[in-house]
Formats: sequence, structure tokens, C-alpha cells
Amino acid sequence: MSVQEALNYKETGYACWYGGTKHRLRTSSGEYINPRTSLTAAHKTLPMPCKVKVTCLKTGKSVIVRVNNRGPFHSNRLIDLTSAAAHRINLNGRGIGKVRLEVVSVGDGKHEIFAR
Repeated sequence: MSVQEALNYKETGYACWYGGTKHRLRTSSGEYINPRTSLTAAHKTLPMPCKVKVTCLKTGKSVIVRVNNRGPFHSNRLIDLTSAAAHRINLNGRGIGKVRLEVVSVGDGKHEIFAR
């Protein structure tokens, strides 16, 4: 997906969470995260890194996560959230829920481009 496509990306689908009680996981971007404290996520096609606003349609709660991993590897899932991010939108108790994604920015630091 191009940066321009990502900046206009909005989609609704199902999210689940990963990480559980693990304290350290290595992401496909090479970063190490603690899924119990990191507000990060896995997406199949969005550029890494990018920031995405995830809103749980059942609770109305939102969280901004940094996409730094690839997945989910289930065909009916749009995004995988760390357990910390899922907890923020009350998704972790149910395990899976319908969410809306909106890209906030692509890139990091001085190379970060914000969506309008």
C-alpha cells in the first residue's frame, strides 16, 4: 500500500488481541515490545510504522496504536492489537470485536506525515 493510499485509509472489520501474559515479543519490524504495556498493533498491508485510531463499535472507545507488526493471520480479522491496546477499548474480555480503523499518520519523527 502506498503512503498516499494509507493516509486515506478507513475500514471497518474485526479485531482481536495478542500477547497475553508475555513480557517481551519481537515484532516483524524488529522491535521488541511488551504487549501488556505497548499500544501497538499488527496489520497485513499498512506501511510500518504508522499510527491508527481504532474505535470499538460496541463500546465507542478509541485508542491510537502504532502499527509495527504484520498480521493477523486469520482471514476474517482486520487488525491484531496488543493486550494493552485491547484493554483500553474493552475488547480483551470478549477477545474479538468489530472496530473502525482510521490512519492518523505514516512514518516516524521528522518523516511523519499526518492524514487530514
